[in-house]
Amino acid sequence: MTLQRIHLDKISSITRNLHLGRWVTLGPDILVEEGSVIAGRIIGEKTVYNTLEDVHGRMSVLHDGDLVVGALGHRNALHGYEGVLPKTVKPGDRLQMLNLGGVVGTCVSSNPDVGAPFDVEVLGQVLLFQEFGSRVGQPATIGAGAVQGGNGTPIVPVVFVVGTCMNSGKTHAACALIRHFDRAGLKVGGAKLTGVSLMRDILAMKDYGAEFVLDFTDAGIACTGPETAAETGRLLLSELSSKGVDLIVAETGDGIMGDYGVQSVLADPDLKDRAAAYVLCANDPVGVAGGVSFLREKFHIDVDVVSGPATDNRVGVRFVESLGLPGHNARTNPKTLGELLLNKLRHRMEIGS
Repeated sequence: MTLQRIHLDKISSITRNLHLGRWVTLGPDILVEEGSVIAGRIIGEKTVYNTLEDVHGRMSVLHDGDLVVGALGHRNALHGYEGVLPKTVKPGDRLQMLNLGGVVGTCVSSNPDVGAPFDVEVLGQVLLFQEFGSRVGQPATIGAGAVQGGNGTPIVPVVFVVGTCMNSGKTHAACALIRHFDRAGLKVGGAKLTGVSLMRDILAMKDYGAEFVLDFTDAGIACTGPETAAETGRLLLSELSSKGVDLIVAETGDGIMGDYGVQSVLADPDLKDRAAAYVLCANDPVGVAGGVSFLREKFHIDVDVVSGPATDNRVGVRFVESLGLPGHNARTNPKTLGELLLNKLRHRMEIGS
């Protein structure tokens, strides 16, 4: 087997569990599975959706010829790319960069707002050398160094923030709640339970006061689905609970009818037992009405408050109130949103004033 050493121009955030340096060793045999770490060369230039998030959360512009590392995976984004895990991969193949965090796969459709994805010429499989001085490398995956969850940790109350779709205001709402809870003197954990690998949202949670933050990539998952989402969610909440947080704000990426496994999270009995409140974010009145009914009828979940663009002004708030629910916008009225949820937490979970 012929190995090669290359110097990377950019290291994507999806590989952060591995703590890679700029120099990596590549092998020609590609492990074709979700999370397998490969190196490739960027082909072409773009003016939109042309950045890559690094392991510190910084976005850097990709250029033709850049040598990068990413991880094999899939994506199902309404406002982005649809991509699948290829069946076979070998050096010289061309795959596509499916998201800003470094997920690489075969693109099958795209949203016109983001244009065609970057092509990535595969250079080889990144190898890890577990033993000092060993010449036998093992195929790298993002599962190496993943969190394992806390054993025997207490159940910590969780505020679940769900939405009707991408870009429905979930992260705005999660961050507003985290800030309010933090200012109330509570130690808050932040979690992103589903979606495709990107640190941006959990870094925002950290900026707003979360003591500890985790997402599914910390658990070794490149992109969640119905088969992985609930188990990964339990692991992340267990790990955060072991850190001694008072409560957790957990955002589910994508929508409640999407393909990232949100419905598996909503249906899971263990996760539902942790729930202290549910926040629904929606873009319009139809989304509010449909989301509230869908959650109640399919999962027996009652929404506690509605946020998102549907509550941007009094027109939308009046509609939410006509359904017998409070509507509070996370951008224009974060304090009221936070106080409503804090009062519910005090009542349901006996959190002190």
